[in-house]
Amino acid sequence: MIKKRVLISALVFGFINLSLAQEEGPMEIQELDEVVVSDSRFSLKRENSGKTVIQISQKELAQNQGKTVAEIINTKSGIEINGSRGREGEVLGVFPRGGRGRQVLILIDGVRVSDPSSFSQEYDLRLLNTATIESIEIIKGAASTLYGMSAATAVINITTKKASKNRIGANFQSSIGTNQTSKDQNYNIAEFKNAAMVSGTLERFTYQLGFSNAYSNGLSSLITPENEEDPFSRYNLDAKIGYEFSQKFKIVIYANQTKMNTAYDESFGMVDAPYVFLSEQTRAGLSSKWSYEKGDLNLNAAYSSYNSENQSAFPSVFEGSNYVVDLFNRYTFSDQFLTVLGLNYNLDRSIIEDTKEFSVLDPYINLVYLSSFGLNINAGARLNLHSEYGSNWVYNLNPSYIYKLSSGYLKFMATYATSYITPSLSQLFGIFGANEMLEPEDDRTIECGIEYRASSALRVSALYFNRKENNFVFYDNTQFQYFNAPESIEVQGLEVELQWRPIEKLSIDANYTYTERIGDNAIRLPRNKINAVAGYSFSKNTFASFSYAYTGQRVDTNFNNFEDQDLDPFSLFGFYIEQEVIQQRLKIFLNADNLFNTEFTEVLGFTTRGRNFRLGLNLIF
Repeated sequence: MIKKRVLISALVFGFINLSLAQEEGPMEIQELDEVVVSDSRFSLKRENSGKTVIQISQKELAQNQGKTVAEIINTKSGIEINGSRGREGEVLGVFPRGGRGRQVLILIDGVRVSDPSSFSQEYDLRLLNTATIESIEIIKGAASTLYGMSAATAVINITTKKASKNRIGANFQSSIGTNQTSKDQNYNIAEFKNAAMVSGTLERFTYQLGFSNAYSNGLSSLITPENEEDPFSRYNLDAKIGYEFSQKFKIVIYANQTKMNTAYDESFGMVDAPYVFLSEQTRAGLSSKWSYEKGDLNLNAAYSSYNSENQSAFPSVFEGSNYVVDLFNRYTFSDQFLTVLGLNYNLDRSIIEDTKEFSVLDPYINLVYLSSFGLNINAGARLNLHSEYGSNWVYNLNPSYIYKLSSGYLKFMATYATSYITPSLSQLFGIFGANEMLEPEDDRTIECGIEYRASSALRVSALYFNRKENNFVFYDNTQFQYFNAPESIEVQGLEVELQWRPIEKLSIDANYTYTERIGDNAIRLPRNKINAVAGYSFSKNTFASFSYAYTGQRVDTNFNNFEDQDLDPFSLFGFYIEQEVIQQRLKIFLNADNLFNTEFTEVLGFTTRGRNFRLGLNLIF
C-alpha cells in the first residue's frame, strides 16, 4: 500500500514540477458573454436571455474526463443527482429545483429521449458517455412551451460532437483509476474507461464512427459485512453521416447502441445478493435544416427502443420504444422580432402483459421580442393533444430588462410558466401498483432574478423560484399503489451563481442553492448546496483546479421500517491537473476525488466513494 501511495504522490508532484517548468505563453480568457440557444431556440447573447442558462462547454467536459455526466451536472446550481457520489452503476435520482426525475426532460441533439418501459418514463443517465458530448445546456424551470411534457423543472440539452473538418481525424481517450471507499484505501486499479472516434469531412459529406467502454469494480452496492464486489460495465457504439446538398439544405443521419450491465444487492433487508440489471438502448434518427432568407425549417426525428432485465429474486423484463418527430420553423421578421412555430409528435409504447401505448401531438408557438430600450420578452403557448387525456394548454411569459453599464450590464428577469405531465405507462397499466384513475400533474412556476455582468471578468446572478405541483403522482408504500397527492406540493428556493476572473490566469466559479419542498418528506433533497471551483493556468500548456462541494442536511427513508432519518451534511474536495504534452495533440491528466477521504452517507445503507485517483490521456489526430 505504501508503494502505491508513494507512486500517486510522485505523479502529483511530477505534474506540478512539469507545469512550473513550462515556458509562459498567452492565456486564453473564457468570455462570459456566451451565446445561449435552448431557452428560445435562437442564438441569443446571454444578456438578451431571460433565463440563467447553464452552459457546460467542451473545455469543461475535457477537464472532467473520466467523470460521468451525472457527476458533472451535479455540480451546477439548482440540481441534485442522488447516487452520483457512489458506486458507478447505482440508480440515479435526478432532483432539479426540488422536483423528481420524471419532471426533467433530456434532449440529445434536439430530440427527446425517455424510456417508456421504466416506472417513471424517465431517461437513464447511466447510458450516456461523456466522451461523445460536445456541450450541455441546462434550462431550469418550466419549459413545456418549447419542449413539451416533462419539461417542468429543467431541460438538459445535450449536443454530441461534430465531425472533424479534416478529411480524416481521430480522437482517443483513455483513463484508469482506483475505486475504493474511505475505509478501504487499497489503491488497486479498478476503473477503466476508453473511447475512440474517427471522423472527417469529404467536401459536402461528413462521417463519424465512435466506440467506448467503461468498467469498474471493487465496490459493493450496499454496505454489508461481506462487502462483495458489484461490477459495472457499459459499451457505446455511435455512427453519424451527413450531407450538405447546398448552402441552404443539409441532413444528418445517426445511430447509437448502448449496452449496460450493473450488479446490485438486495435493498430490502440490506444484504449482499448476486443480482444483475441489464439494459440495452438502440436509437436511430435524422436531423435536417433548410435555410431561406429570413429563417430556416428544421426536422428532428428519431426512433428508440429499450430492453431491460432484472435478474433478481423478483425477475422482470421491460420492453419499450418511442417515436419522436419535431418539425419547427424559425422566422426572423426583424432584428427585434423572432418567432418559432412548430409541431411535435410523440408515440410511447411499452409491453406490459400486452402492448400499451399513448401518443401526444403538440402544436406550439414561441415569440421573442428584443427592444431597442432594454426590454426583452420571450413568450409562447403549446396545445397538448394526448390520446388518453385529451387537450391541455401550457404557456410561458418571460420578460427581462437590461440596464446597460459602461463595461457590462444589469439584468432583471421574471418568468410565469405552466407545465403538464401525464402519468407513465407503467403507472397507468404496469404490474406494480398501477392505477388507471390517475390524473395528470399540473404545475405552475414563478421566477424573478437579477444578473450583473462587468466586462468579461465577472458575472453574478441571483434568482428566486416558486413552483406548485398539483396532482403529483407518488407511490404509496402502505397500499402498494400509485396515487395523486391530495394536496398541492410547493417548492421554493434561491440560486446564486458566480463566474469571476480576478487575474488573467485565475478563474473562480461558484454556486449556492437553497431549496425547500413543502407537502411531502422531500427525501434525499438537501436544503443547502454549495459548489466551487478555482482554476489556475500555470502556462499555456498546464492547468490545475481545486474544487469544493457542500451537501447540506436532508432526510432519507429507512425502507425496513418506513421511518425517516436525518442525514448529516458533508463536504468533498477535489483536485485536477492537466498537461498538454504535444500542442493540440496529446494531453495527460490526473484527477483526485474526495481528496481528504471524507466518510459520508448519500443514500441510507449504500456505498459511497472515498479518496480516489484517476490518470488518463486525450490524443487527437
